[in-house]
Amino acid sequence: MPTYEEIMNFAVEKEIEAAELYKKLGGMVEKKSAQVMFSELMEEEVKHKEFLQDMSKEDIPDLKIKDTPDLKISDYLVDVEFKPDMEYQDILIMAMKREESSVKLYDDMASNASDAKLKKLLNFMSQQESKHKLRLESEYDQNVLAEA
Repeated sequence: MPTYEEIMNFAVEKEIEAAELYKKLGGMVEKKSAQVMFSELMEEEVKHKEFLQDMSKEDIPDLKIKDTPDLKISDYLVDVEFKPDMEYQDILIMAMKREESSVKLYDDMASNASDAKLKKLLNFMSQQESKHKLRLESEYDQNVLAEA
C-alpha cells in the first residue's frame, strides 16, 4: 500500500490534471452555462489541490464524509476519446467517465488500505470526485437526455 505522502502527491497530481482538463473543455463549449460549469469545476479542482497540499495526516479525523447520490448515467456510456471538435454530449461523457474512474480508483485504494486514516482520506477523496460526477451526470440528464 502506498504511503500517506505518496497518496497525497498522487491526489494533488490528479487534481492538477482535472483542473487542466476542465479548463480545456470549458474553452470548447459554446453554451454559456456549460462554460460556467466547467469553470466552476476547474476552480473546485484547484481548491481540492490546495486543500490537499495544506492538509496534514492529523487533519484526517476531522474530514466529513457524506453520501453523494449516483445517477449511474456514466455507468452505461462508452468512453470517448478527446478530439478538438467534440460535440457537447461527448465532452460531458468524457468528463463523466473521468470522474467515474477517479471514484473507482479511490474506492479500490480505500478498500485495500489497512490504516484507518488512509482509508478515511481515500473515502473523502472518492466523495469529492462523486460530487463532480453527479454534477456532470445532472447536466447530461438535463441537456442531452432531455433533448433526445
